[in-house]
Amino acid sequence: MKITLTPEESEEFFHNALCNALGTGYMSGYGIELTAIASEYQEAKEKLNNPCYEDILMQVLRDGNKLTMVDNEAVMGDVSITLADVHERVQNTPLAHLVAMINETDDAETADAIIQTVFYQDIIFG
Repeated sequence: MKITLTPEESEEFFHNALCNALGTGYMSGYGIELTAIASEYQEAKEKLNNPCYEDILMQVLRDGNKLTMVDNEAVMGDVSITLADVHERVQNTPLAHLVAMINETDDAETADAIIQTVFYQDIIFG
């Protein structure tokens, strides 16, 4: 079975995943770090009113810039994504995790699966 998401749904799911995984520190044991170019991050932040970190990351993507997953342990290498990657890849997340997100029963594990699918096109860690 394949679920097809709209771009808006993909962005919402990815934003929720960022909030659930980054905010909880769930992915901290993988030796990877999500980054954006400092000037692009600052420019995105200035466009928003009282944003959280994840709002700014989404604005970086909406501005046409990239987010990069830096591999501090040189396991997978650094990987960058664009908003088009979010639109294309969120729906490729394993079905159980997409259903959890759709049903709003998602957790940090669901978030982790979505983020890994978007960046690595597979579940690599965990």
